[in-house]
Amino acid sequence: MRKNRLTIVVAAIILFLIGSFFVEKKETAKEKLPTVGVLQFVSHPALDQIYKGIQAGLKDEGYEEGKNMKLVFQNGQADQSKLATMSQQLVQEKKSDVLIGIATPAAQALANTTSEIPIVLGAITDPVSAGLVDSNEKPGRNITGVSDKSPVDAQFDLIAQLVPKSKKVGILYASSEENSKYQVEEAKKIAEEKGMTVKTFAVPSSNEIAQTVQVMTSEVELIYIPTDNTIANAMQTVVSEADKAKVPIFPSVDTMVEQGGVATVGINQFDLGVQTGKMAAAILSGKSQAATTPIYTFKTGDIIINQKQADKLGITLPDNIRSKAKIIE
Repeated sequence: MRKNRLTIVVAAIILFLIGSFFVEKKETAKEKLPTVGVLQFVSHPALDQIYKGIQAGLKDEGYEEGKNMKLVFQNGQADQSKLATMSQQLVQEKKSDVLIGIATPAAQALANTTSEIPIVLGAITDPVSAGLVDSNEKPGRNITGVSDKSPVDAQFDLIAQLVPKSKKVGILYASSEENSKYQVEEAKKIAEEKGMTVKTFAVPSSNEIAQTVQVMTSEVELIYIPTDNTIANAMQTVVSEADKAKVPIFPSVDTMVEQGGVATVGINQFDLGVQTGKMAAAILSGKSQAATTPIYTFKTGDIIINQKQADKLGITLPDNIRSKAKIIE
């Protein structure tokens, strides 16, 4: 009788161990799903479109969230301390196989946290000036990605055709964004070469934007905005103040035209995200390495025009521009 009981107990223990083994094996298989960690600087339409594009780009390359890939998304909401904490969360115990930083501050936070996990840049205008790569052609570290550098020369050509009599340009940007300082210098040089007078207006935070735009509209004839996340996040405020003085705004991003800018020659933000997602997928599958993959830069942009805003400000669209532009009604 005792032998039978002993046999039953031993059998139960063996069955328990076998069951635990398979459960553990199943859990391990789940954990082995490749993981992409995404850190976004702040919420606004342009960056939100990039994130949607990243998901589409990964899917195009065979990586679909919940099926054969785990996607972890964090949003710092323009808070540097949150960006640092979230970066650590994405990196701890190598939770992510590939990291994606949407906008320069997010990418810098990730780069400051790890030099081992591959990082793909999404919407970084000048990765070299931001201290993220050695060069665009040969990044040389654990970082590669996509630049959102705008065709500034083409943008000012468009401005000259739409408002030929306006020569006083005010450039609005956030002094806290290194990404913007580089663009401001380039835009200032190009505008002056085209015979315009340029005055720059830097804001330390979003709290000063309304007051700064009020000052600008009394001193300039048009406002130019580079790809600046702080300003993009407060675009409605900028438009509201500029509209009061009937001063047109020419941003660098298509989504900012939709929000009340007049026009731009810009890169489609969703397409930018798709390219970012595809580059992350290539690293994830082992087809490429960050250190040897050149930064991707778009060669052309689309003309985007806000018809309602142009009409409101009395700006007439030449037929040669209208025929090739994407008109937002």
